[in-house]
Amino acid sequence: MGRDETKERPSWDEYFVKITWLVAERSTCVRHHVGAVIVRDKRVLTTGYNGAAAGTQDCLSLGCLRNALNIPSGQRHEMCRAIHAEQNAIIQGGFHGINIKGSTLYCTHSPCVLCAKMIVNAGIKKVVMGIEYPDSTFKELFSEVGIEFSTLQLNNLSIAQVL
Repeated sequence: MGRDETKERPSWDEYFVKITWLVAERSTCVRHHVGAVIVRDKRVLTTGYNGAAAGTQDCLSLGCLRNALNIPSGQRHEMCRAIHAEQNAIIQGGFHGINIKGSTLYCTHSPCVLCAKMIVNAGIKKVVMGIEYPDSTFKELFSEVGIEFSTLQLNNLSIAQVL
């Protein structure tokens, strides 16, 4: 089979945002499937998805505590069993001794303020997200420290039409 010569290759940003949606399929959160990929020099360094700490029961088996307590999205993050996708991607760098300073973080969703603080201290220089949550507190922080950020919504997804 030959290559469809009318089809354009995705840009690097589109390529990595698409990968975040595939990573998100591993999520154990019943509310949102979130995936993150940390990249430098067009190479994937780490990935992460939202889910319970390793070796602990997750929301798929126990149910969602935040739903049970009627906690709105974006509030009371400490009441969640899950570690956020961005946090897991950053943790994987430390766990495996991978330097992520100066990298780009791609994520299915915009970061909460807690993840934004971790992104700043990890030395990540750019964030590209697929969907923006209504909470935009990360923007002021990123602007203050010079982290470039943008939203890249994908129109022609081939990965299960964004879960």
